[in-house]
Amino acid sequence: MQSEFDALIRNTTCDLVSRPCDANLIRCMWIFKHEKNSYGSFERYKVRLVSDGRSQVAGVDCDETFIPVVKPATIRTVLTIALSKSWPIHQLDIHNAFLHGDLHETVYMHQPLGFRDSHHPDYVCRLKKSLYGLKQ
Repeated sequence: MQSEFDALIRNTTCDLVSRPCDANLIRCMWIFKHEKNSYGSFERYKVRLVSDGRSQVAGVDCDETFIPVVKPATIRTVLTIALSKSWPIHQLDIHNAFLHGDLHETVYMHQPLGFRDSHHPDYVCRLKKSLYGLKQ
């Protein structure tokens, strides 16, 4: 958890600010899962901080919901071309990959459990970048 939290700080994902009186606060939680290697055996534990996007209000702290995805047909086409030309294919996992860009909306979130600032326990996080679970 510490390395994930450090990555959030290093990537300036949020700022700690005093809570605005009219702000909609979203919750967050730590999600833990087992990550497996290509053979299906246990490789490591993975933890990520996710936000509860269900508590967001449309038009207030989110506008549209979408996610960029790759169609399976595109993946099959690329793999077919790579195999026909004998190109090497590599798979990799990037730890702490922040795929989503900067937020344009103002979103406030509770401080993550276990990482509450002791000097400002009543402050909240103003998100600058998207987290998993947001409706952006």
